[in-house]
Amino acid sequence: MDDPDLLKRAFNAVQELIARDLILAGHDRSDGGLITTLLEMAFAGNCGIDVSISSAGAIHELPLLFAEELGFAIEYLPENEKEIISVFESFSVPYEIIGKTVREKTIQIKLKPATRNPQPATLLTEDMRVLRSIWEETAYQLERLQANPECAEQERDACFNRPGPDFKLSFDPEDTPDVLLESDARPKVAVIREEGSNSDREMASAFFQAGFDPWDITMTDFLEGRAGLSDFRGLVFVGGFSFADVLDSAKGWAGVIRFNNRIWDEFQEFYEREDTFSLGVCNGCQLMALLGWVPWQGLEDTAQPRFIRNISGRFESRFSTVGILPGPSIMLKGMEGSVLGIWVAHGEGRAYFPDKGVLEKVERDGLAQIRYVDDNGGVTMKYPFNPNGSVAGIAGLCSPDGRHLAVMPHPERTFLKWQWPWMPEDWKKDLRASPWLRMFQNARKWCG
Repeated sequence: MDDPDLLKRAFNAVQELIARDLILAGHDRSDGGLITTLLEMAFAGNCGIDVSISSAGAIHELPLLFAEELGFAIEYLPENEKEIISVFESFSVPYEIIGKTVREKTIQIKLKPATRNPQPATLLTEDMRVLRSIWEETAYQLERLQANPECAEQERDACFNRPGPDFKLSFDPEDTPDVLLESDARPKVAVIREEGSNSDREMASAFFQAGFDPWDITMTDFLEGRAGLSDFRGLVFVGGFSFADVLDSAKGWAGVIRFNNRIWDEFQEFYEREDTFSLGVCNGCQLMALLGWVPWQGLEDTAQPRFIRNISGRFESRFSTVGILPGPSIMLKGMEGSVLGIWVAHGEGRAYFPDKGVLEKVERDGLAQIRYVDDNGGVTMKYPFNPNGSVAGIAGLCSPDGRHLAVMPHPERTFLKWQWPWMPEDWKKDLRASPWLRMFQNARKWCG
């Protein structure tokens, strides 16, 4: 680095551009040089580029394209170009406009000669998807060794020419009315955790933002008589890895409840009260299945649906897409027909039905309202759109009366707009709230 002050000015210029929301994408020029930077931006954006670079006195194009000198490339909207240039000039940062993003998935890189000859030399013309396949080949081969090879193959095929998720909204997301947030009569919801749980703070925050009074309660609080469920309208089993899942997911947690008669009776009493609701997410979803709370009580253990190891054979952490189908869940009311992004983070999320008759009834009665879908919005079992191999794309189950809902994905990790890693540009500008906040608002409305 020959000029530390230039690095400082460049950093501050970028911070100014970010503050003004003028940058769509950016990448440093460190590993692989400018051409690698541009290609990786095109790969991530699933698009093509049309670039023409000035030779600027370079003897050969290789140093120009592959030199790993300090620098960066940014993408921006054409109408913001003058403002961006003014920022760079105000910070005395040199720049060059080198091209544009194009919808066609083609990479065009040309070299503008320093001479007066107006014809640029073409350095690279190729299908972006072909180049991306070469770039991903090492990762693909490692994937075949580290996970189910069939899943690795499905993911490579799916990602070669996927259009990207097509999110849809069937309702208008809104902030929770101030009258509910400021009320002193907030319904109490028990956010229950066990050794190894996580996401309890996100869950408490989501319910708080919907107008509830969330309480942090551990299973030890129940065991030692410090807490009871009689005063609560809602109960939530959060995600995580209770007891490190050494007996399989949530089995240790389920044992704490099922094999303690006093605790079991208390939870059963809560379940059967007609003025209560419950939600289980991730580890909590697996727990609700093991307790027999979903899809309905009374099933023999040998027929009880449960959530088992992902078909990929590994932990999956992805921003997946789910569709919301018609059904009885009170928390999904009015959301039917929506296609939304949501985080998944689990190693054992595959919905398994030992009894086909139970599966048929679940589908017939709409008790599996949240399903994994592909980029076209169709329910799928194909990896990675279905991250765990769940039959019929099932991502959760609810009870016939709609009061008890168990889901493997994490709505509490997406109830704020900034928690979405990507959403359509018009949603960013126009939506007042994240669509997933509606789940928690529905529960608050149901409580009255």
